[in-house]
Amino acid sequence: MDQTFGQLLKAIRREKGISQRELADKVGIDFSYISKVENDRMSPPSADTIQKICEVLQVSTELLLSKSGKLTGELSDAITSSPSAIKFMNEIKDMRLTDHEWDRMITNLKKLR
Repeated sequence: MDQTFGQLLKAIRREKGISQRELADKVGIDFSYISKVENDRMSPPSADTIQKICEVLQVSTELLLSKSGKLTGELSDAITSSPSAIKFMNEIKDMRLTDHEWDRMITNLKKLR
């Protein structure tokens, strides 16, 4: 079974040896909120809060953002402000790429520059 956002957050936080209270203090949110999210009693926080959590836990933002199903405002703006970006996303949505295929695509895109 795939982990929920809360389960993944709890596992990462524990692996890093950080308490809920310490994480909450460093992110600037109430520790009871962290508890509720980790126990799947609340949905994942905003993308901006997830970014702060990732900074504190020193993990890639992609890991938790992908699990939350959320995009940062910056990323959303980059996609929605360009008709070509929307066309690109529409083209690839049906391709159902694996993580390996996404990584290969990123490598190839960087070569275009």
